[in-house]
Amino acid sequence: MEKNFFYTIDRVIYKDLDYAKYIEVIGWCYSKEDKPVTYSAKLNNQNVSIDVAKVHRQDVYKDRKVDLKSDIVGFRIKVDCTDVDVDSFELNVKDELNKEQLLLVNKKKIQKVRNTEEIEFNLDSIAKDFNKGIITVQGWVYSENGKPVSIDILDENENSIEYKIRSFARTDLVQYHLVKPDNKNCGFQIRFEGDPEKKFYLRFKSENDSQKATIDESSNTTRGLIKSYVKHLNKRSIHNAIDYLRKNGVKKFIQRFKQGVNVDEYQNWFLKQRVTAEELAKQAKVQFEYSPKISIAVATFNTKEEYLKEMIDTVVHQSYSNWELCIADGSTTDDVEKYIKAHYANYGDKIKFKRLDQNYGISGNTNKAMEMADGDYLAVYDHDDVLELDCFYEVVKALQDFRYETLYTDEDKLNDQYKVFIEPNLKPDYSEDLMRSHNYITHIFFVNRRIYEQVGGYRSEYDGSQDYDYIFRCIEKANGVYHIPRVLYHWRMHPQSTAMDPESKLYCYTAGQKAIESHYERIGLKGAKVELLPKPYYGFYHTIYSTEPNPLVSILIPNYNQKDTLKTCIDSLYNVNSYKNFEIVIVENNSTEKDIFEYYEQLKQEHDNVTIVTYEGSFNYSKINNFGVQYTKGDYVLFLNNDTEVIESTAIAEMLGCCMRKEVGAVGAKLLYEDDTIQHAGVVVGFNGYAAHVFNGIDRDDPGFLMRPRVNCNYSACTAACLMVKKSVFEEVNGFDEQFVVACNDIDLCLKIRDKDYLIVYNAFALWHHYESKSRGYEDTPEKQARFESEVKKFQAKWPEILKKGDPYYNKNWNLKSAPFTLD
Repeated sequence: MEKNFFYTIDRVIYKDLDYAKYIEVIGWCYSKEDKPVTYSAKLNNQNVSIDVAKVHRQDVYKDRKVDLKSDIVGFRIKVDCTDVDVDSFELNVKDELNKEQLLLVNKKKIQKVRNTEEIEFNLDSIAKDFNKGIITVQGWVYSENGKPVSIDILDENENSIEYKIRSFARTDLVQYHLVKPDNKNCGFQIRFEGDPEKKFYLRFKSENDSQKATIDESSNTTRGLIKSYVKHLNKRSIHNAIDYLRKNGVKKFIQRFKQGVNVDEYQNWFLKQRVTAEELAKQAKVQFEYSPKISIAVATFNTKEEYLKEMIDTVVHQSYSNWELCIADGSTTDDVEKYIKAHYANYGDKIKFKRLDQNYGISGNTNKAMEMADGDYLAVYDHDDVLELDCFYEVVKALQDFRYETLYTDEDKLNDQYKVFIEPNLKPDYSEDLMRSHNYITHIFFVNRRIYEQVGGYRSEYDGSQDYDYIFRCIEKANGVYHIPRVLYHWRMHPQSTAMDPESKLYCYTAGQKAIESHYERIGLKGAKVELLPKPYYGFYHTIYSTEPNPLVSILIPNYNQKDTLKTCIDSLYNVNSYKNFEIVIVENNSTEKDIFEYYEQLKQEHDNVTIVTYEGSFNYSKINNFGVQYTKGDYVLFLNNDTEVIESTAIAEMLGCCMRKEVGAVGAKLLYEDDTIQHAGVVVGFNGYAAHVFNGIDRDDPGFLMRPRVNCNYSACTAACLMVKKSVFEEVNGFDEQFVVACNDIDLCLKIRDKDYLIVYNAFALWHHYESKSRGYEDTPEKQARFESEVKKFQAKWPEILKKGDPYYNKNWNLKSAPFTLD
């Protein structure tokens, strides 16, 4: 019998509790004709409603991509069985023409898959620091009835031991129906002291259930992560995951798995959101009030016929019709000229072609093409790349309300060998510091004719990074820079392109360094030193800004008890930090331990730049810091938690150099947990209706998404655990908002600074440890969690606009309900 559907059932369970009964089926299925499919179910031969979560299955797609257009062939199906004695269960699938039974189980088989556990949990990762005797466990747990689940850490004799816990939301699990929305705050990170060689256990207890898990890196715990995310969710290719696991080990596999763009899904995501033929037809009929002429300049050089055709076709088939294509050909033969005349003669003056008398090089040839253009906006287009057919339409649409003089779009790479789109560069809105760290704008960049005529074209002395130099010069003169958050340009990867082999043209990167230095000279920024990052990070740069005349930095540290913790912080400021013009103001807040007051006296005797002031009110982070600022003498205030420690000697100088720039209001640092994974490398507003640290938990040297945690860039906010602020700006925005007692205060402060048009800079080279929350503890009780939720609601009421429109430094295509840098 011929099969109309292909499928596999991976798992069936029958959850049987007093208050919750359901059947859950996990698997994948697609029709032979790759038509849309729908599912239905029967209980005891009666039709019932079902809950279906569609799941990406790259493992299936990889094996069967000849048959499939998409990898969304997986499913998680739940069928409620409340008040039903289940004698039989049937699951069916159908498409437009056919129907088939996927599963049929009788009462005996249902009892075999019966599950009566109330608690659901998973341990995602276990990290053991053998040097310091610290064990960290991360995972999630919840009870089916929504009631609290208590957690105990037990030693090998089953005695309870002390630990610190931090709770957080796991919206990624909600998305795939692993966790109910009401249980989204089920994530946890636990740290405790213990001998890593010994056995420890996690005990979860609810009203009616108790379960115990072994904290052992070699146990099923780590494999549970792979099972939970790869087998069931299959958000990445299993083959790629296993390969990465084999090469890099479990710890880095887990870190990589939790962070970064989902490359394997990108092709499907892009094709799904790509403009359709029907939409292009509608766009072609739109009459814009402002209809500028778009000029596209291309320098061809012995271009392959296949590439030439695709390049030209993606211009002539644009849905917006007021364009011209200007081609300057420096080829050694007349093949390009013959091809264009033979195939595009009917386009008349819309395609301008000039055969050059010699090869003037990449900049010279491109300039010849630009000189042919007479449009209102001009863009340079590489001769082997590809445009989306709605590119010009989206540009002109963006110009209707305001005539931005420079615009850019998102882009990706087209793998020429496999003809697939990969490596999306989903960009933020204009980020000055990111632009100074690498040319993230690149393609495609549109410039108003007025700006082009002012700055001129490409400069041959910057060949290899001529576009980097050109973009800097244009932006310096423009009335604004507009970002269109759509992938409208595809950079072709083939053996001759720098996209395929970054090391093939090293001169490009030294030219980029020179482009940044020239930018600084033109804007009058003196003393800045530009370093090219080493292999394998070619094309990325580190600017060390001058701190002259080395102003006083006031380091403000609130403190409560914790003498050893504070001493670690203070010692690093004197012994590791190389910037010496600083003062320390410690705000004492209700300490009770004798040794801390003895330490204060010791500090004052040993150092003449330490001041101790006393805040006697109850703990309010905002009030304490506002109080402390009154006692600072410097023009720059470094808000610093007592549980921090300088790692890089230049950390304060790095932050100060950035903060001294007139356009900058505040500078954040790169903070590491004790195990050298990232605690903070920038904050994005919008996650879970509030904000999130986007690179939390990855390795200190992990490049993350497009090197963001490794280079300086701009964010809407940085944590005040280590935040340098211009004192004048702090006063201009009236300091911390004191309605935010514990949470939200630093994000609110940064948004107030942004509201005054100052930049927030994340400095990736200002490296510190942050032994988080040692003094005040985690949000580990219902009371603390309720307080946190209350402050988040205040934040939402105060900042509805950014929560509605989205964080400008985080591309709108990323999913705010899932892990950072995950596609919608």
